[in-house]
Amino acid sequence: MLLSEWRKLRLPITGEEIVVGVSGGADSTALLLALEELVINNKLQVQICAAHLDHGIRKGSRKDAIWVTDLAKKLGFERVIGRAKVAEQARENSENLEQAARTARYAFLERTAKRRHSRFVLTAHTMDDQAETVLLRLMRGSSGAGLSGMEEQRPLSSGSPISLVRPILWARRGQTEDYCRQRRTDYLHDEMNEDERFARVKIRKQLMPVMQSFNNRVVEALSRTAKLLREDGAVLFNSSGDLLQKAAQDSSNSDETKAPPLNVSVLADAPPALRRRAIREWIANGRGGNTRRLEMVHLLAVEQLLTGNKGGRVVELPNGSRVRRKRGYLEFEAENN
Repeated sequence: MLLSEWRKLRLPITGEEIVVGVSGGADSTALLLALEELVINNKLQVQICAAHLDHGIRKGSRKDAIWVTDLAKKLGFERVIGRAKVAEQARENSENLEQAARTARYAFLERTAKRRHSRFVLTAHTMDDQAETVLLRLMRGSSGAGLSGMEEQRPLSSGSPISLVRPILWARRGQTEDYCRQRRTDYLHDEMNEDERFARVKIRKQLMPVMQSFNNRVVEALSRTAKLLREDGAVLFNSSGDLLQKAAQDSSNSDETKAPPLNVSVLADAPPALRRRAIREWIANGRGGNTRRLEMVHLLAVEQLLTGNKGGRVVELPNGSRVRRKRGYLEFEAENN
């Protein structure tokens, strides 16, 4: 199944190095084992590098790093271990621990890929992760783009030539655990995955069992819904790009910016779904591709700036950026403005 997905995603079969994010849990361990199986059987002729970040959150995190190092060595793969002080970063950037860990992890994976001249970074997100992501975003009031969940493949960061690939979104968490047992390989158990102070864990432990009492295939249903929304979103994305270009083409601002001023009248005349998608894309461009914490409530607030003739109104966005209406245009102001 992994080989089939590999081909569908058009990942290289030979001659390249692939960086794989490995926490040591069942999902990433199973992915690493499956890759080893494909390499041994000459289905893939690529170099694999296991990349593990020690977040420094738990006392036993250094032992986890040693465990991952030993596993990668046993499988004949290269390994890179990084370390971060996530708790300190969370305090400095006013982020919650989950978000700070995610930010540090992807930054580490991108650095590793650049140093090793790799075009692809793999992570072991599963269908269960997808379902949890959709529910998290649903409860936060996300737009259709947010509810489309995690993409199978996307740039690792805005404008990056490195692709982030999730090749086992088709697999259930139980399948990865079973595969590890079949390969007689243990995996790490992170006690933070049992800590219900974290929203994702609370969804997994409390909400998901209730939903499964109504539909025991709710994980598959949520994953399917996310896929359909991504397909719909792809159509809207092309049209929203045209709308953005039209709204920006007569801008009096001649500077080349990631988020040029947008003509209020052009946006106001567009269909609401298309307009919101365009506004979301415009804000993301202004924030360097980052849509983190950007929810439907923010898009609706920006949309309100299109009504009436009054300028000078401002909408505050997460991370300190803002949108201001000025002389018939929407202007994006970054955090440091």
